[in-house]
Amino acid sequence: MNAVIEAHGLTKRAGRATLLDGVGLSVAAGEMVAVIGPNGAGKSTLLRLLSGDLRPSAGEVRLKQRDIMGYTPRELAARRAMLSQHANVTFPFTVEEIVLMGAGERSAREAGALVDAALDEVGLLQFRERQFPTLSGGEQQRAHFARVLVQLACGEAEHGPGLLLLDEPTSSLDLRHQIDLVEAARRRAAGGTAVVAILHDLNLAIRFADRLIVLNGGKLAADGPRADIVTREIIREIFEIDAVVQQADGVPYVLPQSMRAVVPPR
Repeated sequence: MNAVIEAHGLTKRAGRATLLDGVGLSVAAGEMVAVIGPNGAGKSTLLRLLSGDLRPSAGEVRLKQRDIMGYTPRELAARRAMLSQHANVTFPFTVEEIVLMGAGERSAREAGALVDAALDEVGLLQFRERQFPTLSGGEQQRAHFARVLVQLACGEAEHGPGLLLLDEPTSSLDLRHQIDLVEAARRRAAGGTAVVAILHDLNLAIRFADRLIVLNGGKLAADGPRADIVTREIIREIFEIDAVVQQADGVPYVLPQSMRAVVPPR
Protein backbone atom coordinates (compact mmCIF):
# COMPACT_ATOMS: atom_id res chain seq x y z
CA MET A 1 0.00 0.00 0.00
CA ASN A 2 1.11 3.56 -0.64
CA ALA A 3 2.59 5.55 2.22
CA VAL A 4 0.29 8.23 3.59
CA ILE A 5 3.06 9.85 5.66
CA GLU A 6 6.84 9.62 5.26
CA ALA A 7 9.74 11.22 7.10
CA HIS A 8 13.31 11.36 5.86
CA GLY A 9 16.24 12.43 8.04
CA LEU A 10 13.87 14.28 10.33
CA THR A 11 15.73 16.52 12.77
CA LYS A 12 14.53 19.21 15.17
CA ARG A 13 16.79 21.46 17.23
CA ALA A 14 15.91 23.97 19.96
CA GLY A 15 18.92 26.13 20.71
CA ARG A 16 21.77 23.75 21.48
CA ALA A 17 19.44 20.85 22.20
CA THR A 18 18.62 18.26 19.54
CA LEU A 19 15.07 17.06 20.18
CA LEU A 20 14.93 14.69 17.22
CA ASP A 21 17.91 13.40 15.29
CA GLY A 22 17.69 12.00 11.77
CA VAL A 23 14.49 9.98 12.15
CA GLY A 24 13.02 8.22 9.13
CA LEU A 25 9.73 6.36 8.92
CA SER A 26 6.84 5.51 6.63
CA VAL A 27 3.22 4.68 7.51
CA ALA A 28 0.89 3.17 4.95
CA ALA A 29 -2.83 3.57 4.51
CA GLY A 30 -4.63 1.16 6.83
CA GLU A 31 -1.68 0.79 9.20
CA MET A 32 -1.76 1.54 12.93
CA VAL A 33 1.62 2.42 14.42
CA ALA A 34 2.38 3.05 18.09
CA VAL A 35 5.29 5.28 19.05
CA ILE A 36 6.83 4.29 22.37
CA GLY A 37 9.83 5.37 24.40
CA PRO A 38 10.83 7.00 27.70
CA ASN A 39 10.02 10.56 28.70
CA GLY A 40 11.99 13.09 26.68
CA ALA A 41 12.64 10.65 23.83
CA GLY A 42 11.19 13.04 21.22
CA LYS A 43 7.80 11.38 20.71
CA SER A 44 5.63 14.51 20.87
CA THR A 45 8.15 16.44 18.78
CA LEU A 46 7.92 13.72 16.15
CA LEU A 47 4.12 13.92 16.06
CA ARG A 48 4.15 17.71 15.78
CA LEU A 49 6.55 17.45 12.86
CA LEU A 50 4.40 14.78 11.19
CA SER A 51 1.35 17.01 11.66
CA GLY A 52 3.01 20.04 10.07
CA ASP A 53 2.70 22.09 13.26
CA LEU A 54 6.51 22.28 13.53
CA ARG A 55 9.02 22.94 10.77
CA PRO A 56 12.01 20.56 10.84
CA SER A 57 15.53 21.85 11.28
CA ALA A 58 16.61 19.27 8.70
CA GLY A 59 14.94 16.53 6.69
CA GLU A 60 11.41 16.50 5.37
CA VAL A 61 7.93 15.13 5.93
CA ARG A 62 5.83 14.08 2.94
CA LEU A 63 2.08 13.74 3.36
CA LYS A 64 0.45 11.93 0.45
CA GLN A 65 3.61 12.30 -1.65
CA ARG A 66 3.83 16.07 -1.08
CA ASP A 67 6.07 18.14 1.20
CA ILE A 68 3.89 18.87 4.22
CA MET A 69 5.20 22.45 4.39
CA GLY A 70 3.61 23.09 0.98
CA TYR A 71 0.04 22.65 2.23
CA THR A 72 -2.10 25.59 3.30
CA PRO A 73 -3.64 25.24 6.79
CA ARG A 74 -7.02 24.45 5.23
CA GLU A 75 -5.54 21.79 2.93
CA LEU A 76 -3.64 20.26 5.83
CA ALA A 77 -6.72 20.12 8.07
CA ALA A 78 -8.53 18.16 5.35
CA ARG A 79 -5.80 15.53 5.12
CA ARG A 80 -4.67 14.95 8.68
CA ALA A 81 -6.28 15.23 12.10
CA MET A 82 -4.39 15.39 15.38
CA LEU A 83 -5.44 14.92 18.98
CA SER A 84 -2.89 16.89 20.98
CA GLN A 85 -1.70 16.00 24.45
CA HIS A 86 -3.00 19.30 25.86
CA ALA A 87 -6.08 21.05 24.48
CA ASN A 88 -7.47 23.50 27.02
CA VAL A 89 -10.88 25.13 26.55
CA THR A 90 -12.18 27.53 29.19
CA PHE A 91 -14.92 29.31 27.23
CA PRO A 92 -18.34 27.75 27.99
CA PHE A 93 -18.93 26.03 24.66
CA THR A 94 -21.25 23.04 24.78
CA VAL A 95 -19.85 19.60 24.06
CA GLU A 96 -21.74 19.57 20.77
CA GLU A 97 -20.19 22.90 19.75
CA ILE A 98 -16.70 21.60 20.53
CA VAL A 99 -17.23 18.49 18.42
CA LEU A 100 -18.77 20.53 15.56
CA MET A 101 -15.54 22.54 15.35
CA GLY A 102 -14.02 19.49 13.69
CA ALA A 103 -16.30 20.08 10.70
CA GLY A 104 -14.61 23.35 9.80
CA GLU A 105 -16.86 25.51 7.63
CA ARG A 106 -19.65 22.96 7.38
CA SER A 107 -22.88 23.94 9.09
CA ALA A 108 -24.47 22.04 11.94
CA ARG A 109 -27.07 20.76 9.47
CA GLU A 110 -24.41 19.50 7.03
CA ALA A 111 -22.27 17.86 9.70
CA GLY A 112 -25.00 16.86 12.13
CA ALA A 113 -24.90 13.14 11.35
CA LEU A 114 -21.11 13.03 11.74
CA VAL A 115 -21.30 14.86 15.08
CA ASP A 116 -23.99 12.50 16.35
CA ALA A 117 -21.98 9.45 15.28
CA ALA A 118 -18.79 10.72 16.93
CA LEU A 119 -20.55 11.61 20.18
CA ASP A 120 -22.16 8.19 20.24
CA GLU A 121 -18.84 6.46 19.56
CA VAL A 122 -17.14 8.16 22.53
CA GLY A 123 -20.19 7.71 24.80
CA LEU A 124 -21.07 11.40 25.16
CA LEU A 125 -24.44 11.71 23.41
CA GLN A 126 -26.14 12.44 26.71
CA PHE A 127 -23.63 15.24 27.41
CA ARG A 128 -24.07 17.14 24.15
CA GLU A 129 -25.71 20.18 25.81
CA ARG A 130 -23.32 20.26 28.78
CA GLN A 131 -20.87 23.14 28.99
CA PHE A 132 -17.43 21.79 28.20
CA PRO A 133 -15.61 23.15 31.31
CA THR A 134 -18.04 21.23 33.59
CA LEU A 135 -16.82 17.86 32.26
CA SER A 136 -14.22 15.72 33.98
CA GLY A 137 -10.75 15.51 32.45
CA GLY A 138 -11.52 12.14 30.89
CA GLU A 139 -14.82 13.35 29.45
CA GLN A 140 -13.09 16.38 27.94
CA GLN A 141 -10.52 14.09 26.35
CA ARG A 142 -13.28 12.00 24.81
CA ALA A 143 -15.02 15.12 23.49
CA HIS A 144 -11.80 16.29 21.84
CA PHE A 145 -11.39 12.85 20.31
CA ALA A 146 -14.93 13.10 18.90
CA ARG A 147 -13.99 16.50 17.39
CA VAL A 148 -10.94 14.92 15.74
CA LEU A 149 -13.04 12.05 14.40
CA VAL A 150 -15.42 14.55 12.77
CA GLN A 151 -12.48 16.41 11.21
CA LEU A 152 -11.06 13.16 9.89
CA ALA A 153 -14.41 12.05 8.45
CA CYS A 154 -14.96 15.37 6.68
CA GLY A 155 -11.50 15.31 5.14
CA GLU A 156 -11.66 11.68 4.05
CA ALA A 157 -15.02 12.24 2.37
CA GLU A 158 -13.26 14.59 -0.06
CA HIS A 159 -9.69 13.32 -0.25
CA GLY A 160 -9.73 9.62 0.64
CA PRO A 161 -7.90 7.93 3.51
CA GLY A 162 -6.02 10.43 5.64
CA LEU A 163 -3.76 10.53 8.68
CA LEU A 164 -4.85 10.34 12.33
CA LEU A 165 -2.24 11.44 14.90
CA LEU A 166 -2.82 10.78 18.60
CA ASP A 167 -0.50 12.20 21.28
CA GLU A 168 -0.98 10.24 24.52
CA PRO A 169 -4.73 9.98 23.86
CA THR A 170 -5.46 7.74 26.85
CA SER A 171 -3.67 9.78 29.53
CA SER A 172 -6.89 10.98 31.24
CA LEU A 173 -9.03 7.91 30.64
CA ASP A 174 -10.05 4.98 32.78
CA LEU A 175 -9.30 1.46 31.59
CA ARG A 176 -12.58 0.94 29.74
CA HIS A 177 -12.34 4.22 27.85
CA GLN A 178 -8.67 3.64 27.04
CA ILE A 179 -9.70 0.45 25.27
CA ASP A 180 -12.68 2.16 23.64
CA LEU A 181 -10.44 4.89 22.21
CA VAL A 182 -7.76 2.63 20.78
CA GLU A 183 -10.45 0.35 19.35
CA ALA A 184 -11.98 3.39 17.63
CA ALA A 185 -8.55 4.23 16.20
CA ARG A 186 -8.17 0.60 15.14
CA ARG A 187 -11.49 0.82 13.26
CA ARG A 188 -10.23 3.88 11.38
CA ALA A 189 -7.14 1.95 10.34
CA ALA A 190 -9.34 -0.91 9.15
CA GLY A 191 -11.11 1.65 6.95
CA GLY A 192 -7.85 2.81 5.34
CA THR A 193 -6.70 5.63 7.64
CA ALA A 194 -3.03 5.74 8.59
CA VAL A 195 -2.88 5.98 12.40
CA VAL A 196 0.14 7.05 14.46
CA ALA A 197 -0.36 7.06 18.25
CA ILE A 198 1.96 7.82 21.15
CA LEU A 199 1.09 5.35 23.89
CA HIS A 200 2.81 5.05 27.26
CA ASP A 201 1.00 1.84 28.17
CA LEU A 202 3.18 -0.80 26.51
CA ASN A 203 0.53 -3.50 26.69
CA LEU A 204 -2.06 -1.24 25.08
CA ALA A 205 0.40 -0.39 22.31
CA ILE A 206 1.29 -4.04 21.79
CA ARG A 207 -2.33 -5.16 21.74
CA PHE A 208 -3.63 -2.71 19.13
CA ALA A 209 -0.73 -1.58 16.93
CA ASP A 210 0.42 -3.30 13.76
CA ARG A 211 3.91 -1.94 14.30
CA LEU A 212 5.95 -0.33 17.07
CA ILE A 213 8.35 2.57 16.63
CA VAL A 214 10.76 3.08 19.53
CA LEU A 215 12.40 6.46 20.16
CA ASN A 216 15.22 7.00 22.62
CA GLY A 217 17.26 10.16 23.08
CA GLY A 218 15.73 11.70 19.97
CA LYS A 219 16.82 8.83 17.75
CA LEU A 220 15.01 5.92 16.16
CA ALA A 221 15.97 2.95 18.33
CA ALA A 222 13.75 0.29 16.71
CA ASP A 223 10.95 -0.04 14.17
CA GLY A 224 9.16 -3.29 13.47
CA PRO A 225 6.42 -5.80 14.34
CA ARG A 226 5.61 -6.24 18.01
CA ALA A 227 7.16 -9.71 18.23
CA ASP A 228 10.53 -8.27 17.22
CA ILE A 229 10.33 -5.17 19.42
CA VAL A 230 8.87 -6.55 22.66
CA THR A 231 11.86 -8.35 24.13
CA ARG A 232 13.42 -8.23 27.59
CA GLU A 233 16.61 -6.86 26.10
CA ILE A 234 14.99 -3.93 24.29
CA ILE A 235 12.74 -3.06 27.25
CA ARG A 236 15.72 -3.14 29.59
CA GLU A 237 17.81 -0.97 27.28
CA ILE A 238 15.13 1.61 26.48
CA PHE A 239 13.10 1.83 29.69
CA GLU A 240 15.73 0.75 32.22
CA ILE A 241 13.51 -1.85 33.85
CA ASP A 242 13.52 -5.61 34.05
CA ALA A 243 10.43 -7.29 32.66
CA VAL A 244 8.94 -10.66 31.89
CA VAL A 245 7.57 -10.96 28.35
CA GLN A 246 4.87 -13.57 27.91
CA GLN A 247 2.17 -14.30 25.35
CA ALA A 248 -1.60 -14.63 25.36
CA ASP A 249 -3.39 -15.75 22.19
CA GLY A 250 -0.22 -15.14 20.24
CA VAL A 251 0.12 -11.54 21.43
CA PRO A 252 3.06 -10.61 23.70
CA TYR A 253 2.55 -8.69 26.91
CA VAL A 254 4.91 -7.17 29.45
CA LEU A 255 5.07 -7.70 33.22
CA PRO A 256 7.45 -5.09 34.72
CA GLN A 257 9.60 -6.54 37.49
CA SER A 258 12.01 -3.99 38.90
CA MET A 259 14.06 -0.92 38.19
CA ARG A 260 17.42 -1.66 36.65
CA ALA A 261 20.19 -1.59 39.21
CA VAL A 262 22.21 1.59 39.05
CA VAL A 263 25.87 1.48 40.01
CA PRO A 264 26.45 4.13 42.71
CA PRO A 265 29.09 6.75 41.93
CA ARG A 266 32.51 6.23 43.46
